[in-house]
Amino acid sequence: MGHIKYIILVLFLHISLFIVAQTASFPKYEYRAVWLTTIENLDWPKTRVSSPRDIDVQKKELCSLLDSLHALNVNTVLLQTRLRGDVIYPSQYEPFTDVLTGVVGKNPGYDPLAFAVEECHKRGMQLHAWLVTLPLGKVEHLRKLGRLSLRYKNPKLCRHHKGQWYMEPGEPATSEYLCNLVAEIVGNYNVDGIHLDYIRYPDRPSGYSDSQLFYRYGGGATLDDWRRANITRIVRDIYSQVKRLKPWVRVSCAPLGKHDDLTAYSSYGWNARNTVYQDAQQWVKEGIMDILFPMLYFPDNHFYPFVRDWQENIASRHLVPGVGVYRLLPSEGNWEIIEIERQLNTTRTAGALGTALFRTRHLLDNIKGASDSYKKIYKWPALVPPMSWVAEPAPPMVQGFYGSRVGDTLRLSWQKVAVQGMPAVKYNVYASQTAPVDISNVQNLMAHSLPDASFEWVGSTLNTMHWAVVPVNAYGVEGAPAFWSEKGAEQQFYREEIHLPAAQAWDARVVLRGVEGAKLYEGPYSTRVGVRGIPPGVYMLEVVNSKGVVLKRIPFTK
Repeated sequence: MGHIKYIILVLFLHISLFIVAQTASFPKYEYRAVWLTTIENLDWPKTRVSSPRDIDVQKKELCSLLDSLHALNVNTVLLQTRLRGDVIYPSQYEPFTDVLTGVVGKNPGYDPLAFAVEECHKRGMQLHAWLVTLPLGKVEHLRKLGRLSLRYKNPKLCRHHKGQWYMEPGEPATSEYLCNLVAEIVGNYNVDGIHLDYIRYPDRPSGYSDSQLFYRYGGGATLDDWRRANITRIVRDIYSQVKRLKPWVRVSCAPLGKHDDLTAYSSYGWNARNTVYQDAQQWVKEGIMDILFPMLYFPDNHFYPFVRDWQENIASRHLVPGVGVYRLLPSEGNWEIIEIERQLNTTRTAGALGTALFRTRHLLDNIKGASDSYKKIYKWPALVPPMSWVAEPAPPMVQGFYGSRVGDTLRLSWQKVAVQGMPAVKYNVYASQTAPVDISNVQNLMAHSLPDASFEWVGSTLNTMHWAVVPVNAYGVEGAPAFWSEKGAEQQFYREEIHLPAAQAWDARVVLRGVEGAKLYEGPYSTRVGVRGIPPGVYMLEVVNSKGVVLKRIPFTK
């Protein structure tokens, strides 16, 4: 009849890693973001698709970048999705960018945005679609786009200024066009955020020729106030559009690094509110922006006082200063690495919720030890901060949490949690050598943003481990933890003897199901089955053959 096997769904776990002697405090919630640039093939892709083989090469290039970012504990990727009136996904409004294939409008043979979203989520990272909103590019770029350009298809929305083309903020239809573009992305893709770049007037607005529109729509306001109101209207419309479709999708922008002059520190004529008409601090106060990523690519007192100003005016939303790691390059300032380290540390002590680095390639190239310093400061993983201003209840605690062990592999499983009208709940897993597991300590975080109701850990230790699994909804809000430990599993044991005829035993397997029929475990048949580590409840043991026919069904209660 074969060998008698003894199935134990939970055994002792031996893991040789998890002794942490450090006492330093690390934030549990923090954005670790990067801007991943596609324009001019700067960060990705390096290979353009000219044959089916190149598709795989292009995909592998992105996966390699994401693997490297994940190893540095990056949790948010701002992927440039709209470049200058061209995009990296199949759109009904704008053409494919030539950075993918070398040819404007040519389909690369796959959907890069869908692929990037999927790969980020596999690694527990968020993907925010980064849109360059108002600039359309130089004259040469629009000439290359030809009849596919917005200038050709809808000239009413476009304005030429100092060698560049822009969408006109004062034209009401501009907002409608951008809202349609955003709705296309949010409606068709599981993006975690919409990130608005260049949501402002041209950097050199002197001589900008919008006097006719101002005369028509100004309504008695000053020119400066009217221009600020135009940008604010576009932001408000985009925010409302996103929240109507998927209220959990985060809307952010990258304003100029200095909002305005400070009492003791001047912006020297280069600030968001008065130079390019971005009233970003008002946007968070009004509640039409979730995250600000101000581009603070400056040293010393051009950085630190302005971080404090942003933090003092962030209302209840999230501040994530942009840090210019590119400034380490000899051609871009030749900073010493200590300046980047100071900025990363200062944003944390100032109360900001992390940083965003520009650009990805400069970080991963480890210029002057940039990635080494980054990993030193961000030693432990962090969760993306929850949208605490949204009155969305936490997901319910998971049920059926238990563990099973084969050799050095521990498999944790639980029943999935469903929340009506929301995307699939994800799961964070914590562990420690003491019980109960402290889920506020990020050093106990073993995995996060898991899409499936299971987790495997390979290793050995001399000490029993204690585990917790926590559901997290699309707003980043965690539910109550469910706990399981091997020591507790020893004290809760159910045993059943199951005898099958030899003709059936060779093809049989044992299945454990929860009260609602969810499969909690499946393993080889044995005449004696032992179950440990499951919480009290009603369960069903089934013996099935390879065709799924149930040979025996045994209900039991723990």
